[in-house]
Amino acid sequence: MPQKTTMMNPRLAYAPSEMISPFTGAEIAINGVAALCDPLGGLYLPDHGILVVSDLHLEKGAAFARRGMMLPPYDTLATLNILTAVIARYDPKTVISLGDNFHDRRGSQLMPDSFRTMIGELARGRDWIWINGNHDPDGTTGLPGQSADELVHGGLVFRHEPSLVAGKGEVAGHLHPSATVGRRGKYVRRPCFATDGTRLVMPAFGVLTGGLDLKHKAMHGLFDRAALIAHLLGRDRIYSVRFDSLIG
Repeated sequence: MPQKTTMMNPRLAYAPSEMISPFTGAEIAINGVAALCDPLGGLYLPDHGILVVSDLHLEKGAAFARRGMMLPPYDTLATLNILTAVIARYDPKTVISLGDNFHDRRGSQLMPDSFRTMIGELARGRDWIWINGNHDPDGTTGLPGQSADELVHGGLVFRHEPSLVAGKGEVAGHLHPSATVGRRGKYVRRPCFATDGTRLVMPAFGVLTGGLDLKHKAMHGLFDRAALIAHLLGRDRIYSVRFDSLIG
């Protein structure tokens, strides 16, 4: 897997009470299915009542600590707070989490009960699908919902890793796309939704996740670059920029 670089995460600028303040998303279509890109990093499918998030990497700090590398132990709470806000925004019937839900195979098993309770409250009254990722291929332990390697629904295919072979209607994660824009000598790099209208690759939702530039060779072959748009996450809005206008 190519190395991902760190970047400023605009969602960390919010106080919890501000996450439900007015915002501007980006209305798009994926293989003809209407969707809304939210600046908190979720994708909402209004015709299906589905909220999609990707690459939560819960318990990443704990996973590093088990290996003797100390990180601030606040990532899971911060990520779940943002997830709480985006779920409150849409009240979805179904939540699909597109893999690397936990940073390693032991994350869901060893997660503190307080976080387990938070997830239980978020899942109450709705369906919850955990797509398996390369970091957590064995699914979750003791959490509501069900695990699957991929899900086909409503003309879309939800999986963790994008496929070079079968991309029509694909919604995937894994690559943590990001993009850089410049204006008047100033440059800003942000996580982004990346789509050419046929497939979409999600930004990473976890607060300790890095990003891989949309122009990186790992992205080659996934999109029709003439139609590719990066929908960058801002503090309270999405900034939509065509691929050929990006820096890098």
